[in-house]
Amino acid sequence: MLDFTKLDELKQKLDSFRPLPPEIVTNLHEDLVLRWTYHSNAIEGNTLTLKETKVALEGITIGGKSMREHFEAINHREAIFFVEDLVKKNEPLSEWQIKSIHQLILKNIDNKNAGTYRKTNVIISGADHVPPDALHVENDMQHFINWYQIEGTSLHPVERAARVHADFVKIHPFVDGNGRTSRLLMNLELTKSGFPPVVLPVENRLAYYEALDRAHTKNDYEPFLMLIANIAESGFKPYWHALGVTP
Repeated sequence: MLDFTKLDELKQKLDSFRPLPPEIVTNLHEDLVLRWTYHSNAIEGNTLTLKETKVALEGITIGGKSMREHFEAINHREAIFFVEDLVKKNEPLSEWQIKSIHQLILKNIDNKNAGTYRKTNVIISGADHVPPDALHVENDMQHFINWYQIEGTSLHPVERAARVHADFVKIHPFVDGNGRTSRLLMNLELTKSGFPPVVLPVENRLAYYEALDRAHTKNDYEPFLMLIANIAESGFKPYWHALGVTP
């Protein structure tokens, strides 16, 4: 059983500075949106660098890069803004929210499949886990939401967020864009509970995939929960830097 005491203490410390000065909020938000977009897309194979992602988000086209890669950056930022609106509403997770996030992720890339559960079977490249048959996706997603509404409520927010990510991606309900959507859902859960969003660094991709595959094939969530807890801890660092405080 993981101990989330340290994360709770860090959150308590951050809460003591709230409301944060508006200029700090704006500065941190710009940095977060850029890093989150860059790393989440890079994990999925997008070749834009951090600086190129920044330029793409400013509306400038980068030579030698596909339109898809540009759209992936712009769409991801829109999806973050949508998630932030959902946080303000503080509603429980729903299939409508999930489909809406996914629709934004694939906008102008694959409009036919955007926000629509897959009708075909898929395999995850390099993973041992085989997602459920397409015929079971609707049912599995309903079970997923039921789990969230009943068992999920009793978990620590960081564990709940990690489980939402892992269990959603285990179902792999969409043809494409599941990874990005799962990380957005995880951060939706974290920020609803007052924790900073986590940015999974592309450098951790191998450990991330291995921990997910272990959860999916062996029902052993501990490595994945530890990975997310560690990254959640580092999510506080930009705040301490901006506030000029020592954690």
